[in-house]
Amino acid sequence: MSFYDVVKNRRSVRTFTNKKISESKINKILKCASMAPSALGFQSYKIFVIKNKFMKEKLIKATHDQTYVDTDTVLVFCVEPKKIRNTMGPKGEHLFALQDATIAAAYAQMAVTAEGLHSIWIGHLNEKMVKEIIKTKLRPVCILPIGYSTEKPQHKDEKKLSVIVSKRK
Repeated sequence: MSFYDVVKNRRSVRTFTNKKISESKINKILKCASMAPSALGFQSYKIFVIKNKFMKEKLIKATHDQTYVDTDTVLVFCVEPKKIRNTMGPKGEHLFALQDATIAAAYAQMAVTAEGLHSIWIGHLNEKMVKEIIKTKLRPVCILPIGYSTEKPQHKDEKKLSVIVSKRK
């Protein structure tokens, strides 16, 4: 699948099968996320791979009852600001680390599509609960449940570029 096909075919889905994802696919997705651009190459984030059923059930509560968190594999992206703090100061800690984590998550989401899987980006979460569930002090910024969809996602209507792009000359 070409890059443009991946972008065109990526859709958020909310229902998944119980089919297991192979470790090779998960590793390809994680490798792709690790190749995302990051400020000064610090990769100021950490990705938690959740397979544990009990943890996923708790994540449902932490995401305000978004039941589609219960997929085969859930990726939790957290910022790791101390990696960049000393070099970039507060701006690096609060802005660049957040950007690093979200860019990595976006790359992972594209890799999920390239591997014939689906995902949904979850940003509505209780940070404190997620930290407790995954046993970290790092700040979670998004959760990416991945799996095989039971849905047949429709192509979305694209906005005209003139609606979202403003050219300055």
